[in-house]
Amino acid sequence: MSSGIILKVENISKQYRIGTIGTGTLSHDLNRFWHRVRGKEDPYLKVGAVNDRSSKSTTDYVWALRDINFEVKEGEVLGIIGKNGAGKSTLLKILSRVTSPTTGVIKTKGRIASLLEVGTGFHPELTGRENIYLNGAILGMTRSEITAKLDEIIDFSGCEMYIDTPVKRYSSGMRVRLAFAVAAHLEPDILVVDEVLAVGDAEFQKKAIGKMQDISKGEGRTVLFVSHNMPAVKSLCSRGIVLENGATVFNGDTDEAVDFYLNQTKDKSNTYYAKQENFNTNFVKSVEVVTSNKGFQEFNRDFKVRIEVYCRNIIEAAAVSYQIIDNENRPLIHELVLSNEQEFGKREGSYILTSEISNLKLYEGEYRLNVFFADNFTKNTYERLFEICHFEIINSFKRPYYWQKGSAIYKENKTCWVISETNE
Repeated sequence: MSSGIILKVENISKQYRIGTIGTGTLSHDLNRFWHRVRGKEDPYLKVGAVNDRSSKSTTDYVWALRDINFEVKEGEVLGIIGKNGAGKSTLLKILSRVTSPTTGVIKTKGRIASLLEVGTGFHPELTGRENIYLNGAILGMTRSEITAKLDEIIDFSGCEMYIDTPVKRYSSGMRVRLAFAVAAHLEPDILVVDEVLAVGDAEFQKKAIGKMQDISKGEGRTVLFVSHNMPAVKSLCSRGIVLENGATVFNGDTDEAVDFYLNQTKDKSNTYYAKQENFNTNFVKSVEVVTSNKGFQEFNRDFKVRIEVYCRNIIEAAAVSYQIIDNENRPLIHELVLSNEQEFGKREGSYILTSEISNLKLYEGEYRLNVFFADNFTKNTYERLFEICHFEIINSFKRPYYWQKGSAIYKENKTCWVISETNE
């Protein structure tokens, strides 16, 4: 590798057979073995569907990754972003040597520490302290090197009270705290971090991102960071790549990578309709954003959201809410209605819930909704809908507002809910 490059990925591909281990049949295994001993190409590498989880496969083989190429410099923080199922975690598992690539080569300098799943490499019967030594040994550290870092690891994790308690009694948040503390403090040359930081609370996420910045900028080590938190990616990463259906579709500046990803995933429709198979339970049938001007919402004009829910079973404490989120998936407004405020869900049938915000004052830019339907008594969530019903705020009256596009909320909004029951 050239000087300054610590990681080089060349033509990495990963193929899986759907639903089975190996090729699934003895004849396929023998065929593959016969080609290999004769020095010929694996015949099953010539077939395989694209890794699109939303479509029906026409073959037994799928390419989770296909021809991935990139280089990472020492001290660089690389953000890897993409939709669920795009191949991000598979790529990190290959880089961490949890699994091997079907084709391609990875060249690295130094030691790699990975945090791919909550509690990866932890033994549930061992205490937190014992797992620190176990993880350190797996990473190639001597006992004296681990002992020198032990107090710092325990302090950073915030788990000192339970450090001599078996890890099986830890919460998921405690496990990820300890796992990150071990991975970050045992001085890896490359730190690989998957979306597991989402398990931690806000205080720990802030501390973890600060530590990753210290590792890259202060200590000159390399970080590979996978996240759906776009502000965190922007603040932490110096470069980004975007994966789609197992292939690299963008490689470059972080801000440009985030913009590419957000535009790629954006649904421009202002309506949502449920699929037919949901009709046998409690669910959201449809959501519609009613804008003030033909798909555009004018600043300082009334704004409506219509949510139709279907209740197959009686819900004691029905709750429906929605968030208005900005172009970076940050919630700006959260509106909620409960069945003890406006009665719905007490009988089987459909209910249309209309939320009206008077004189909506959001800055110019593009927005979407997150919608939730739950039982507030049992805490059972029937539906979580993310990033639906796109709409755009415009300033059609050309008044002299002084703001940056897509910034935040202009001022407090007043909201009322109206409930009507249908006969369906």
